[in-house]
Amino acid sequence: MTEDADGIPTVPTVGEAVHDGARDRVGRVMGHEGPYLQLRPLAGGREWDAEPDHLRPLTQDELLSALVAEANARSRQPR
Repeated sequence: MTEDADGIPTVPTVGEAVHDGARDRVGRVMGHEGPYLQLRPLAGGREWDAEPDHLRPLTQDELLSALVAEANARSRQPR
């Protein structure tokens, strides 16, 4: 989890792209359920629950890299 300028922990917002360090996966925040956030892969798919303490926002470079990797994976799928 990241912190604001005063050192107060911040929770990622819905729609934000994050890295789940517990699963070493990248996803987009879809919602909150109790103490967990629901994440979904950037290209869509099954959601998973993640603890906010294990999440960090993606840098612009990481987001671009993840999106390109998803596009490349889709392009290799049979039609």
